[in-house]
Amino acid sequence: MALVGPNGAGKSTLLPLLAGERVRAAGPWGLGWRPLGREPAALCGLGAIFGLLASIGTRRLFRVTTFPATRLRRLRRTRRLRSLVRETRLDLDDFVLPLFACPGEGVVQPLEGLPEIAQRSVDALVEEAEALVALGVSAVLLFGIPEDKDEEGSGAYDEDGIVQRALRALRAGFPELVLATDVCLCEYTSHGHCGVVRGGEIDNDASLELLARTAISHAEAGADTICPSDMMDGRVGAIREALDGTGFEQLPIVSYAAKYASAFYGPFREAAESTPAFGDRRSYQLDPANVREALRECELDVNEGADALIVKPALPYLDVLRAVRERFELPVGAYNVSGEYAMLKAAAQSGWLDERDAALESLTAIKRAGADFIVSYWTKELAEWL
Repeated sequence: MALVGPNGAGKSTLLPLLAGERVRAAGPWGLGWRPLGREPAALCGLGAIFGLLASIGTRRLFRVTTFPATRLRRLRRTRRLRSLVRETRLDLDDFVLPLFACPGEGVVQPLEGLPEIAQRSVDALVEEAEALVALGVSAVLLFGIPEDKDEEGSGAYDEDGIVQRALRALRAGFPELVLATDVCLCEYTSHGHCGVVRGGEIDNDASLELLARTAISHAEAGADTICPSDMMDGRVGAIREALDGTGFEQLPIVSYAAKYASAFYGPFREAAESTPAFGDRRSYQLDPANVREALRECELDVNEGADALIVKPALPYLDVLRAVRERFELPVGAYNVSGEYAMLKAAAQSGWLDERDAALESLTAIKRAGADFIVSYWTKELAEWL
C-alpha cells in the first residue's frame, strides 16, 4: 500500500516510517519533515502509520499555506475590516459607574486623586444621574460618606443614612437605572476597617449581623442589587438569609468574591474617606500572590448564594479573572479600580499617553480576560467615546 505524500508523487512512505527515517508526511501533528526517531513514541513507527491512515480517512492531504500565500495583515488593512473581525467589543450596557454620596446640599466636591469624579450631595447626585441616563449609562454603584462615624459603623445601616437617602431619590427619579450598593462598614467606622474591631482584631462573626442589617436597609430603600465588599467569612450566606427572611428573595447578591489587599486603592480611600486608622486590611483581603485561594473564596460565595462574582482590582489580576471565568458559570465582573484609573489619567495629563486610546485598550483587556461587566470610573467618558 502506498500513501500519497503532499507532493502527490505516490511514493510509499510505509517502509521509511518503519525504519524511522525522516519523512515528509501528513499526520495529526501537521505537515513537515520529522526525524521520527526523536518524536514521542505515539508518533513513531506503527503509531505514525495509524495516524496517517486516520488522517487519510477523514481529510484530504494538503500543503499548509504559509507566507506569501497567507497574509494575516489583509484583515487589518482598513478600520472597517478590523471592526468586522474584532473578537472583543465594549458595550456601554456592560459598565457600572461608581458614585459617592455625601451630606449637604448642592455639594460637588472634586477629588484630586480621581479626576472627573466627585463626592456629591443627594440633590447633586440626582442631577448627575439625569446626565448619565441621557448618555445611556445603565448602572451605578453607590458609596456613602456619612456625617458621623462610630466604632460600629452605624451609619451603614441607618434607615436615614446617606446611601439610603440617595437610593430613595434615585429610585423615584430614574426607575430604569440599575442601582447597586456597596455593602461594607469601612466608610462608616471611626477606625476605617471593614468590620467590627474587638481587642485590636476584626471580629468576623460580630460584623456579619451589621452587614446583613446594611443590606436589608439598602433593599428597603430601593437597591436593585447588593454588593458585599468587606471580605468577612460567611457574609454572603448571612446576607442571603437576611434578605430572604425579610421578603427580598428576588434581590441578587453580586459578591466581591476575589478582593485583594492591593496598593491600587489609594485614590478611592480619599473618595470614600475610608483609610484605616491603624494597621491594614491584609488579615481579611486576599494576598496578591494567591490565585487558588481566590477560587476557594469564589466557590464559598457561590455555595452561600452569590448570584454574580467580582474580581478586584482588574488589570493587575487578569489571570485571576480568567481563572474565575473558566471555573464558574455565574456572571463575572471586574472592578477597574481607582489606582488603575488615576495612573492613566496622570500619564495623559503629562502628555505621555493618549487617554482615550489607553483607557479603551485597558478596558478591552479586562473584557477579553472574561469580564461580563466592568465597574469603572471611565463609564461616563466611555458613553461619549463609544
